[in-house]
This record gives sequence, C-alpha cells and structure tokens, in this order.
Amino acid sequence: MGTDIGSMIVRSPAIRHGRPCIAGTGITVHRIAIWYKLGHRPEEIARRYGHLTEAQVYAALAYYHANRDEVEAEIAADEAEATHMENESTQEQPTVP
Repeated sequence: MGTDIGSMIVRSPAIRHGRPCIAGTGITVHRIAIWYKLGHRPEEIARRYGHLTEAQVYAALAYYHANRDEVEAEIAADEAEATHMENESTQEQPTVP
C-alpha cells in the first residue's frame, strides 16, 4: 500500500500560524521553497534537515508549485517582517558621538 501524498502536507492553526507544513514536523512548505529557490536540490534539502525524507521534500515542492502565489506571499510577508524588525532595532540603538 502506498503513501497518500495528500496527507504529507497539513495545516493547523496551532502550528506555524496555520501555514502548510510537512506532516509530523514544524517545517513549512515556504521554508522548503526558499531552499529550493536558492538552488538546492530536493535530495540536498532532505539531507540538510536530516529527519525529512526525499518524499516529504518533494511533497512540499509539489504543494509550492500548485500554490505558488500563496507560498510566495508567505515568503514576502516574512521578509517584510524581518526588514521591519531590523529597522526598529537600528532605530533603538543609541548613537555614539
């Protein structure tokens, strides 16, 4: 009996703000997509995380390709938040004369 790939990606409001994740992990689809977009092959991504199988990485990439606009919006939101936080921390730093 094979694995139902539809069960490999899950969403839960309690995990990563409801973003799609690889089932049984906290690894989001958008995290896998970022590594992929940086030029890493699925096999490399699976090795990098150690506890992920290639099938899980491919399932995440299939979800990414099928829902590219949604995942890209999540990536952009994370980047905007990081930039905002960096700007705030820079503004809070006292200047040294």
